[in-house]
Amino acid sequence: MLIRRPPDIPPSEITPESVYQRRRELLKGLAVAVPALLAGCGRGQDAGATTAPAAMPPELPVARRGEYTLPDAQTSWQDATHYNNYYEFGTDKDDPAKHSGRFESQPWTVEVAGQAEVTGRFTLEDILKPHALEERVYRMRCVEAWSMVIPWVGIPLGAVLKRFKPTSDAKYVAFTTVERPAQMPGLSYPVLDWPYREGLRLDEAMHPLTLLAVGLYGRALPNQNGAPLRLVVPWKYGFKGIKSIVRIEFATHQPKTAWNQSAPNEYGFYSNVNPDVNHPRWSQATERRIAGSGGFNLLGNRIATLPFNGYAEQVAALYAGMDLRRNF
Repeated sequence: MLIRRPPDIPPSEITPESVYQRRRELLKGLAVAVPALLAGCGRGQDAGATTAPAAMPPELPVARRGEYTLPDAQTSWQDATHYNNYYEFGTDKDDPAKHSGRFESQPWTVEVAGQAEVTGRFTLEDILKPHALEERVYRMRCVEAWSMVIPWVGIPLGAVLKRFKPTSDAKYVAFTTVERPAQMPGLSYPVLDWPYREGLRLDEAMHPLTLLAVGLYGRALPNQNGAPLRLVVPWKYGFKGIKSIVRIEFATHQPKTAWNQSAPNEYGFYSNVNPDVNHPRWSQATERRIAGSGGFNLLGNRIATLPFNGYAEQVAALYAGMDLRRNF
């Protein structure tokens, strides 16, 4: 399905803004014959959790490129993989890269449950093998008012969900992150009610832009970016992109989600990027773009934040008639 490109935004090289504290190679790379694909927005942990830098993840057999592109300068591999929010490994931006070396991303299984005709536990290979991998260049806007431009590799989430045949009672899709305290040192801190949970309305999950990602920059996801399987919803704030998914549930009612449950006045269930609705502690009207040759440029220029992160033409109809201030 062809999606019209969103309006251009001026490329910029700006800096990150951190306003608050709070994989081992992914499957081995899809084999040519059988896609056995793998892999894959605080405070530091004890020294024992720190490991040496991981080797570059394997390249992935990407079948489709060029349908989803942007004129924006892309974020570098270094910045995209070393400036992350993944609190299971720590709350500082460099903690995920420092402390995720012991995380085991294979073998991997995902439980599918709830209001669907096909449920059970499936290997990652089972979930991925019928689908060709696509590269999609998307904007990623963090709720903290910084942003990146990343070439993700994955498959449309909707194509996967259809295979499980959701029933008419399915109105939402809930996702859960793996919980392994021995491999994820950040779980020892009660930053959130673990395990991490996220959710989408079913029509949001089935939208053509919603991606089930297994890689970025043509390579399997590193541990710190959510190996081996994560969600990418480009018109929503980055924390909606749940990482290291182990459970997908078709639900009748709106599921509880980690940040919304922790601070409902700050993090709404929808969390659509909206420059007109500020976070209670900072403006969302502008953002700092981490991209281009400058990477982290602390004196960089800000750019204006676009409604729905620049994807309004494709997704605004999903929210027709809704009060987007109340349903933030």
